Amino acid sequence: MKRGAKNGWGTTSMICKSLTSIFPAIFFGLCAFSSQVEAQNFPDKPIRLIITTPAGSGVDAIGRALAQGLSEITRQQVVVDNRAGAGGIIGATALANAAPDGYTIGIAATAHIVAPLLQAKPAYHPINDFTPIAQLTVIPNIVVTSLKNNVKNMKDLIDLVKKRPDELNYGSLGDGTASHLSAEIVNRSMGLKTIHVPYRTIADSYTGLWSGDVQYEVYLMPSALPLFQGGRALAIANTGRVRSAALPDVPTVRELGYPEAESEITIGVVGPSNVPAGQVQKLHQLIVEAMKMPEVREKMIKQGGAPSPELDTKAYEQRLKLEYEMYKKLIPTIGLKPQ
Repeated sequence: MKRGAKNGWGTTSMICKSLTSIFPAIFFGLCAFSSQVEAQNFPDKPIRLIITTPAGSGVDAIGRALAQGLSEITRQQVVVDNRAGAGGIIGATALANAAPDGYTIGIAATAHIVAPLLQAKPAYHPINDFTPIAQLTVIPNIVVTSLKNNVKNMKDLIDLVKKRPDELNYGSLGDGTASHLSAEIVNRSMGLKTIHVPYRTIADSYTGLWSGDVQYEVYLMPSALPLFQGGRALAIANTGRVRSAALPDVPTVRELGYPEAESEITIGVVGPSNVPAGQVQKLHQLIVEAMKMPEVREKMIKQGGAPSPELDTKAYEQRLKLEYEMYKKLIPTIGLKPQ
């Protein structure tokens, strides 16, 4: 046949163009169909849930409650894998390096974002190396003061500190921890000039507050509650957006006129980067369903949080980005340098 000759389909060149356009379309169509089928059947094998804190911690309790719910719904085993150490870096790095197939996911909290900001050579990027899947809950911090201060509320504490700038102390669980950063947010928004006293253990920090060695501390709700046992400490402010059901009489910092002092710990589920959209959507749906189970919600609330899995994936991703930018700006201003 001569070049450009016509047949029943048209010219030879037209046939070549048709074939080169048809076969890629068929290929990608089959891939898309295969992905849809895979997502519909997901999960068809056990899921690994990495938790970057030790067994028995508040984040661990939330992760295990979720794992139980997911296991019941999917009828697949959800294996909890505690990878604690190095401020959460060990577990987060393991998650970042996992296969992006939806079968390895992890619990992300504030340490997930903060830890790499304290490294000269970060092991991972808290946003770029992960796929946001679902927000589980937000947990407020509680400003707690020693009864030895003879203060009854946040205003009293502010007045006390401002009368003695750079003389009084606040305690935390160490440089760069959530308790340290949350306290610094409170200090800066309220104009408090106090000395940071980092403790090695939470038991030591409790003793420091009860004895009056430090005048106040800022702790996550679950960590703060034991401080009130025996009436040896007083909760005077909640850094969350709303009052807590566990401490309904404690006002929020916004109510007290200090909205810039707000800080909450966002706890959610992430996967490695590039988890397929179908698996992300299915995991989000399963997590929302699990969080509606009464026993799962009860365990979440017991940790001081308000379950919020209905927040869509994009909104959760945006919240993580905002927290990353906030801590990225805060950390250099309080004398913490990457090491």
